[in-house]
Amino acid sequence: EAEGGPQREIDRLHDEILNILGRALTIREVDAGSCNACELEIHALNNPYYNLEGRGIKFVASPRPDMLLVTGPVTQNMENALRIAHDCTPDPKLVVAVGDCGCNGGVFGESYASCGAVGNVVDVDLRIPGCPPTPLALMQGILAAVRRTKQFSCRRCQRDSGKGVSSPTSHSPADPPLLTRLGIRHRFSDMPMSTGGRS
Repeated sequence: EAEGGPQREIDRLHDEILNILGRALTIREVDAGSCNACELEIHALNNPYYNLEGRGIKFVASPRPDMLLVTGPVTQNMENALRIAHDCTPDPKLVVAVGDCGCNGGVFGESYASCGAVGNVVDVDLRIPGCPPTPLALMQGILAAVRRTKQFSCRRCQRDSGKGVSSPTSHSPADPPLLTRLGIRHRFSDMPMSTGGRS
């Protein structure tokens, strides 16, 4: 029974991501300079318990993914590579910063060797803090990014077609209390998020 709760939540997240997209989601993971703790949690998403790929959500090496999942403070050596990966990602670009280092530079911050947060180099849609974040928090963050971007796209399409914008029903916003509890921050909400611009 104790295992049933988390597993039911995992199944719900899987189904909701696929229902919103109507197809598989492809994710390119970019290690911009992490200690690899976040990578271990990301790798866990593909184990038999979370089984992300079994539901059609795939990590790929393609230069044209649906989403960039970026970990670590961005080292000076990875700054240009991250920009290239971002430029190759087709619109609408979905960029998720993972871990405290990806969100705000973490313990490394900005220095002669580090650009700090991912947002200092490319635009970030959503931040998933944690050192490292759990696989469940990662799944919640991926779902929140997909929901918000889909909702934003629906509103833009309605506006461009000249139709009135009605409140979306099938693409409901992510659960605010849960996201707040997990510390997940996204650019489409009123929740505070770090600006972190480079001078």
